[in-house]
Amino acid sequence: MKRSIGIVGAGVGGLHLALYLQKHGVDATIITDRPAEDYRNSRLLNTVAHHYVTIAREHELGIHHWDDPKLFYYYHDHVFNFPQPLRFRGDFTKPSRAVDYRIYLPTLMNDFERRGGKIEIRKIEEGDIPALVNRFDLLVVSTGKGALGDLFSYRPEHSPFTQPQRRLCVGLYKGVRQPNPMNVTLSVSPGHGEMIVIPTLTFDGIANALLMENVPGGDLEELATLNYEQDRKRFLQVLLGKLEKHHPTTYDRIDTATFDLAQPQDLLQGGVVPTVRNTVVQFDGGKCAIALGDLHSVVDPMMGQGANMASYAAFVLGEEIVNADALDSRFCEKVDMRRQDRVLAASRWTNLMLQPPSEALGALIGTMSQNKALADEFTENFNYPERQWDRIASPQRIHAWLNRVSSAPAATAAA
Repeated sequence: MKRSIGIVGAGVGGLHLALYLQKHGVDATIITDRPAEDYRNSRLLNTVAHHYVTIAREHELGIHHWDDPKLFYYYHDHVFNFPQPLRFRGDFTKPSRAVDYRIYLPTLMNDFERRGGKIEIRKIEEGDIPALVNRFDLLVVSTGKGALGDLFSYRPEHSPFTQPQRRLCVGLYKGVRQPNPMNVTLSVSPGHGEMIVIPTLTFDGIANALLMENVPGGDLEELATLNYEQDRKRFLQVLLGKLEKHHPTTYDRIDTATFDLAQPQDLLQGGVVPTVRNTVVQFDGGKCAIALGDLHSVVDPMMGQGANMASYAAFVLGEEIVNADALDSRFCEKVDMRRQDRVLAASRWTNLMLQPPSEALGALIGTMSQNKALADEFTENFNYPERQWDRIASPQRIHAWLNRVSSAPAATAAA
């Protein structure tokens, strides 16, 4: 069937969907407010890691431009800075990788256009919506910005917070030593926050993203408002002091003489309110708009799930479009049923980790420090959040998991 799809937004979800449809002969047009050439000098967009299930989709789309093994990381190093520190390692079966989205997104935009795809650069106002609905057989909305995003209402049963649960200070830094092989560090300062250290390919090679998730009211909160542009020296001095106190294993990797942002614009500060929205808007005449990516589900970046979920949902949507007899409300319902388990599991898992740990979750952490197979399984489940949620959705499920692994020979966790 000949059909035309309009995709509003050029994030990873919109681009993966557009490239998938293009590969399968479906006409798709991307509408975005930012041309590819504007990304180079923009402020840091995010700090995103792609796990191997997402990298496999990149191979399927022919956009695997970053396959050098030196760009990948292979395990998670967990550090809990208790009075008696706890440290253990969890390995992936296949590695993950992080590429600065100011490189990644415009590269995919250029791929799409070079293969014959159409990208329109413009903002969408409320008055533009009727013409868009008439123009396309289906509208896919993958950005919450603008009038189209406002049409999708929140689902309160899946959106338990009205305020950010962490105050974020996220930067790309030079002067941080890389382990060999590279890894991601998950460092926890109880009562004050978490930090995820992500080796990231940026414009001048590999830098380290320090994604600092700071508890409101804790000792690290001021980092979310500390002004780098006004007083660079003080910003770095305060940051180094906080790292030495709260995340000492990362501080020990820093050359204080060269430590700085990789570029002056490589800093994000603020917060995210985790939310899930209704995903379908039906217009007069039966045509629909369907949500994708962050418009569907916004998660705190702590567990690194947002971009991976957007890519997964894009493929589900693309497969259904290619095989559909009609792009109506029943079509949208089927898409939602296929993708919701993984997407909602990622949201629920992330929201759980933002809260003080339960007794059962504390027992899981303690057992992982002594059982390498359990730590590896927990780490591998970053690729499959629905499996993770199957394990940790309730104290009963956590204890059942622990009982299962306790019957197997335990391997001592590597420090």
